[in-house]
Amino acid sequence: MTSLLYGIIYACALVFAAGCILRALRYARMPLHLRWELYPVPHEAPERAAHGGSYFEQLDWWTQPRDSNFLGEIVAMLAEIVLLKGVWAHNRKLWFRSFPFHFGLYLLAATAGLLALSALLNLVAPTAMPGSFGVGLHYLYAFTGVLGVVLAIAGAAGLLFRRLTDSEVKVYTTPGDVFNLLAFVVTLGLLGAGYLLRPSTLSLRGIAEGILRFDTALEIPGLLAAGLVMAALLAAYIPMTQMSHFIGKYFTYHSVRWDDRPNLRDGALERKVAECVRYRPTWSAAHIGADGSKTWADIATTNPAQQVKK
Repeated sequence: MTSLLYGIIYACALVFAAGCILRALRYARMPLHLRWELYPVPHEAPERAAHGGSYFEQLDWWTQPRDSNFLGEIVAMLAEIVLLKGVWAHNRKLWFRSFPFHFGLYLLAATAGLLALSALLNLVAPTAMPGSFGVGLHYLYAFTGVLGVVLAIAGAAGLLFRRLTDSEVKVYTTPGDVFNLLAFVVTLGLLGAGYLLRPSTLSLRGIAEGILRFDTALEIPGLLAAGLVMAALLAAYIPMTQMSHFIGKYFTYHSVRWDDRPNLRDGALERKVAECVRYRPTWSAAHIGADGSKTWADIATTNPAQQVKK
């Protein structure tokens, strides 16, 4: 049974990795998106970003070299990804449920990384682990793991309760939304219970080492094994759903919100625009006239109001 558990974990890890890569490639190959052109843009120079300015303020800007403030982008993305800054600013009620859920998942991801590091070090440099470094690493992943499970369960339960009781949210809540949140609650509940009820002789690092070495002699209790299987299946399932927005967020920021590249003659952006205006969209809105026979260029150069009058 232990070999079956390892096989499921490895297979699901491969599916997760492949799913994330395919999802990212799909986003990267999508047509040019309509840019927001909203300022400030974090990669602008700090002195211009402070007042919402852009490089277009420079005299003869097309002749000037463009400097990108990479640090500004990193700070802005960390504030949004880690702290959910946008949710805090625009939907404070949701933030108190969404932040614990997401931050708990971040802690659990960090726990998995720390466990893998601890197991690898114990295999390649076992003499280093009994010392203060190894003890400190043990307490660190134990702390992040327990706190991560508690926060993620509390956040998922809070989000689920809101979806089932808030009239404003219920109208667009789908069975898939409920299933996804329930899956997190059940999976993390099994993992937490399995961790608390495991034999004292079985350590988390020992389990991690067993997975790395494919040690079939290691006995993992049924409850903890069920939690590990559920966690692996959930990880493989995430890239196939809207929960993969953590991948799409990069493209949303860099290709939509922050894309302020100039459309220069004979440039790469001009070629992309030329390709996009040849598409033949099909929209159900009759007043647009996007029936698949007209290109974007035809639609953009036609006044729908005048067409209706005719």
